[in-house]
Amino acid sequence: MSAIKILARVLTTRVGPHIELAVETESGEVLKVLATEDQIDRLVDELEDMLNSPATEEDGEPPEAA
Repeated sequence: MSAIKILARVLTTRVGPHIELAVETESGEVLKVLATEDQIDRLVDELEDMLNSPATEEDGEPPEAA
């Protein structure tokens, strides 16, 4: 796995039946991925759950990918 990068911004656009996510890091690197509407819906649900859960002080490590 690559080193953790700091998020600068996220851009989205429709590409046919998909949604393109462009994730840019503070260093200017950009990762583009295509996702279905269902995948974006599940991502939004996960982010809402994260934002609505109490903050915990962990060891600084990100959670493992699902």
